[in-house]
Amino acid sequence: MIKAQRGTKDILPEDILTWQHIEKTARELFQNANYKEIRTPIFEGTELFKRGVGDSTDIVNKEMYTFSVGGVNKDENSITLRPENTAGVVRAYIEHGFSRLSAPVKLWYFGPMFRYERPQKGRQRQFHQIGIEMFGVENPSADAEVISLAMKFLSKMGVLGLSAEINSLGCPKCRDEYKARIKEVLKPYLGELCEDCKVRYDKNPLRMLDCKDENCIKIFDDEKIKNVILSDFICEECKEHYENVKKYLDVLNISYSENKMLVRGLDYYNRTVFEIKSDALGSQSAVAGGGRYDGLVSMLGGEKTPAVGFALGVERLFELIKHKEIQKLDYFIVSNIQDVAIETVQMLRDKGFSADFDFQNRKFAKQMEKAGKIANKAVIIGEDEIKGKYYTVKNLTTGEQIKTETL
Repeated sequence: MIKAQRGTKDILPEDILTWQHIEKTARELFQNANYKEIRTPIFEGTELFKRGVGDSTDIVNKEMYTFSVGGVNKDENSITLRPENTAGVVRAYIEHGFSRLSAPVKLWYFGPMFRYERPQKGRQRQFHQIGIEMFGVENPSADAEVISLAMKFLSKMGVLGLSAEINSLGCPKCRDEYKARIKEVLKPYLGELCEDCKVRYDKNPLRMLDCKDENCIKIFDDEKIKNVILSDFICEECKEHYENVKKYLDVLNISYSENKMLVRGLDYYNRTVFEIKSDALGSQSAVAGGGRYDGLVSMLGGEKTPAVGFALGVERLFELIKHKEIQKLDYFIVSNIQDVAIETVQMLRDKGFSADFDFQNRKFAKQMEKAGKIANKAVIIGEDEIKGKYYTVKNLTTGEQIKTETL
C-alpha cells in the first residue's frame, strides 16, 4: 500500500471544517485591518532564501528542499520549495512595484511551506502558515499593530494562556558592536560549543543565543557571559523605538514580558522581535512569532523599505483549538423512485439547501437509517406522496412528521 510521505498529512473531511474556520477567521480579521491577500508560488529560486533567510540559519543549512532543474549553471537553475513566505512576499513586493503604492502596503497569506526536519506533533515537513507583512512604515506603531493582530487572531481562535515575549535586536550598527562583544566573551569557550554554534560564531553570533544544545545553554548561563547577553547594547535611536513599541502595547492592553535571549531563527530581523506563547503547548510554547526586517527589501534588490510582520503554524494551532463538527445535511431524500429523488434533490439544492439521496436505491429502512446519520430531515416520497402531490417530511431529531405540498 502506498502511503503519504513521512512528514506530510492528509487533511481529512472531519478536519477540514476546522481548517476552513481558521482561514475564514484570518481573512475576516486581517481584511478588517486593511490587509490584502497575496498568494505566491510554492517554489522560488534558491538564491532568494540564501540571501533573504540567511546562510547561517538552520533553515538554509539543513532544512530546505532544493532541486536542480537542469542546465550548466547549477546556481541559476536551482529551485527550493518555500520554507517560509516572507522572502517570497518581499520578492513579489519588489517585482510588482508595490513600493509605488501609498504606504503602508499591508499583505496577508495562507499556504503550505516545506522544511526537512524530524516530524513531531504539530510540526511536519509540509506544513501551513498564516502571516501578515506591513511595508513602508518605520514608526513603532506598526510593530504594535502586528503584535496586536497576532494576539487577537489567536484569541479569536480560542487559544488559552497567551503571552507575548519581546526584544530589540537593534540596528545593524549597534548590533555589530553587540556581536563583537558576544564573540569576545565566548572566545575562551569556543572549543566547548556545539558544532552549529562554532559555525554561527563566525557567521552570525546572535544565532548562538537561539541554540537548544544543553551544553551551550549552560555556557550562556555563566554570569560573565549572561551579563553581556543581558546588557543594554542598543543605541539611543533603537532604544527610543523599542520604548515606543512597549508604550503602544500598553495602550492596546497587551501584556508582554521582555526576553533578552529572544533572537528568532532568521537572519533578516532587526529591532523588534517577538513570540506569542501559549501555556497549553508546554515546552514547545511558541505558537506565533515575527518582528521587524527593515533591510530585507533592499537586500533583495528593492528600495530601502521598513517592514514588519509575523507568521504562525496552522498545524500547531490546530492542536490547540476546539474542532468544528461536520454539519449534517438539511435534507435526505428517502425514495425508491429514482427520477423523483434526483429531481427533488436538485430542486432543494437550487433553493440553497444541502441535500442528497441514496444513489444505490436500497430498501426504505436502509435509506432511513442513513438519513438519520447524515441529515436533519428526511423527505419521504412514495406512491402515496406521488398520487397526493405532497411530501412527507420527518424531523430526525424530534421524530415529528408532517405532510407538505412544498419544501
